[in-house]
Amino acid sequence: MESIVITGAGTGLGKELALLYAQKGYEIILVGRRKEPLQCVQQQIESCKGKAVAFPLDITNYEQVHQTAEALCHTYNITMLINNAGIGHFGPLEQMTEQHIHEMIDTNVKGTIYMTKAFLPYFKTLPEANIMNIISTAGLRGKVNESVYVASKFAVRGFSESLVKELAETNVAVTAVYMGGMNTPFWDDSNHIQDRSRLRSPKQVAETIINEYKRQAEIIVE
Repeated sequence: MESIVITGAGTGLGKELALLYAQKGYEIILVGRRKEPLQCVQQQIESCKGKAVAFPLDITNYEQVHQTAEALCHTYNITMLINNAGIGHFGPLEQMTEQHIHEMIDTNVKGTIYMTKAFLPYFKTLPEANIMNIISTAGLRGKVNESVYVASKFAVRGFSESLVKELAETNVAVTAVYMGGMNTPFWDDSNHIQDRSRLRSPKQVAETIINEYKRQAEIIVE
């Protein structure tokens, strides 16, 4: 059975991607900071006769990421990595604290790079492997009161586009996903979105991503 590693898998889009890919017969390796949400998703998948395992992990910790990746690659038939974990703080730049800036750069940029770097050597040994980076439309254009968040997403866009070129002659496909805002817990601690009811559900976005995915360089879900 093929396995998929999904970061930020305890809530929102990561959770919905996990549930849908499990329905398609993949074993899901659920990665995230908090154990409890991951276990809830694992139980949902198993209640539908699917297979999943929860792995709490701080993706901003370089050594922990590499140790976990090595252990997973020795145990599971992993053919896909979905870098979905992300964090956002919103407001005028002068209101951004040093901690806000570090959290967004560390999770959104470094976490994506660390995870990709850790799994890439193993992926190159497979007949076919896939890396999907969930970026959002913040990686396509600037937005008011999102300067640092957008900067982090533009960084992941550049990383993804460069990897597409770097790995063009290999068996590893890299796909960047750009989608608009979703009605998820991502916004729970923010008043940046006044009317969340106008946003798409994460399930709708996950369905679109999976339906459109054909190992292409990018998917845009407006």
